[in-house]
Amino acid sequence: MADALPSPTPAVHADPAALAQARWTRAVAVACLLGLIVLGLAWELWLAPLRPGGSWWALKVLPLTLPLPGLLRHRMYTYRWLSLLVWLYFTEGMVRATSEQGLSVALAWGQVALCVGLFAASAAHVRLRLRAARRAGTLPTEGPAQAEGNDGP
Repeated sequence: MADALPSPTPAVHADPAALAQARWTRAVAVACLLGLIVLGLAWELWLAPLRPGGSWWALKVLPLTLPLPGLLRHRMYTYRWLSLLVWLYFTEGMVRATSEQGLSVALAWGQVALCVGLFAASAAHVRLRLRAARRAGTLPTEGPAQAEGNDGP
């Protein structure tokens, strides 16, 4: 199934090492994202909900379902905005890890670890693809202002 998905970029596809790295970073990002979704649901519905019998806080995982199709389709924009979104979940994990007791502390540290893994994989994926595009000559090495000869203020 992974081979049926589109290639990240022609530049990455041309370099077998870059393609392997892109697949690896995507796999890590998808695994961490799915881990955050499963952890959030299990935490708030069964393991340590804020209220007995489950909590409406389980809805916090809904925004995490939105980037999944973009990650699977190698959408660079998705990797970029997800690397910003993940910090909200990181912050929640840190707050709960330092303010709650019992099983919630371990679950919160797990959330923090998954967030760091997701950010690192997303950042590495974007960096890898930009570097491969630059090497292939499909991405300008200068910004628009420098390319036009405008040095700015």
